[in-house]
Amino acid sequence: MSETTKNLPATGEERRQADGAVARAETEPKQLDELHTEFGDTTIAEAVVQKIAGIAAREVPGVYAMGNIARRTLNNLTQRIPGGQPNVTGGVAVQKGERETAIDVSIVVEYGAQIVEVSQEIRENVIRAVETGTGLKVVSVDVDVTDVHLPEDDAEPAKGSGDDELA
Repeated sequence: MSETTKNLPATGEERRQADGAVARAETEPKQLDELHTEFGDTTIAEAVVQKIAGIAAREVPGVYAMGNIARRTLNNLTQRIPGGQPNVTGGVAVQKGERETAIDVSIVVEYGAQIVEVSQEIRENVIRAVETGTGLKVVSVDVDVTDVHLPEDDAEPAKGSGDDELA
């Protein structure tokens, strides 16, 4: 009976399985890098990239704050809650793939800082920190300057007269 089965033509499913085995054998081997080794893969969450990029952007002189006014207000409120921690991801958005990432950073610059130079330093610092820290290739760092912090913004308004605050 075994000789008879050897002479029978293969079924459609048997041909598909044989074709699949040949196709798998012909595919190129897995591309190896720092995150993908012969012993396994490393995946990195977007939040990790956000934190590293946020810290790196804050280190640049001329950066007063991160994010837009709404984000900064929310961060200030959450920091006042007992046990609240500073949010280092505010003002940072990340699009991450398996091997690459693109990062958007929103900042407020100090008055007098040269925006072009601050933006370039942010790009360099974020790229260096993320690529060194994660092994991901940073394909772009877009910097959105949302405001300029003026020295007089630090002066608190006079307290006691509610009319001054409405003006």
